[in-house]
Amino acid sequence: MNLKHINVLITGASRGTGAAIAEKCAEYGARVVLHYNSNHAEAKAVAASIGDNCVGLLPEDLSQAGAGARLWTKAVEIAGPINALVNNAGIDLVTDPYGDDTQWADGWAKIMAVNLQAPADLCRAALVDYRKAGGGRIVNMCSRASIRGDSIDHPAYAASKGALLALSKTIARGAAADGVLAYALAPGWINTEMAPTDPDVLRAAKAEIPLGDFAQVDEIGTLVAFFLSDLCPSATGATFDVNGASHVR
Repeated sequence: MNLKHINVLITGASRGTGAAIAEKCAEYGARVVLHYNSNHAEAKAVAASIGDNCVGLLPEDLSQAGAGARLWTKAVEIAGPINALVNNAGIDLVTDPYGDDTQWADGWAKIMAVNLQAPADLCRAALVDYRKAGGGRIVNMCSRASIRGDSIDHPAYAASKGALLALSKTIARGAAADGVLAYALAPGWINTEMAPTDPDVLRAAKAEIPLGDFAQVDEIGTLVAFFLSDLCPSATGATFDVNGASHVR
């Protein structure tokens, strides 16, 4: 694959899946702008591993109003025209309907801000620039929960990712005439620090996966790089399940 034509902004790129996406895209020649929330040391380490193909390192708290639009503007200022956006950043908090009112309200507000509003604002900014430029690419990290739902104590996460999936499909359908390609990933568990560590929970999580293990971050990075390669533009609008056959459609 050749990504030398790609100038990509990747959110949540200081560790885990986001870092793997950034490293894989850079490996194939893309110029990458790394977004992170607060951990500058980890983000700097990812940038160092990428080398000259890292053209920007930007902090932004995506839970804050207007963060998505600000991030896009900063990325363009430091890296020039951006022709690819990967909305990878996301959070998951307990929002138990049987819990207390504060947990419910605060959890929904923060999850929706980070997982939906900020990506939507980034997509909007990208679409405006892409129309002027004649096209561009968007990859949104959704979830298996986008399709099958989640446990009862994580409804806000499932709702946010389901809405992001619907946004991805809408962009693919509505902006194709402007040369925009949009893809969604719907992974199950990925082998990152967000995966369960309690032995009993870990065993239960893996037991429902026919393949027997969580997805690896390099798998996600390679798939995103493929989307940005323009090797299969007709796949725009598609949702790609990466879950070891734990949820098949």
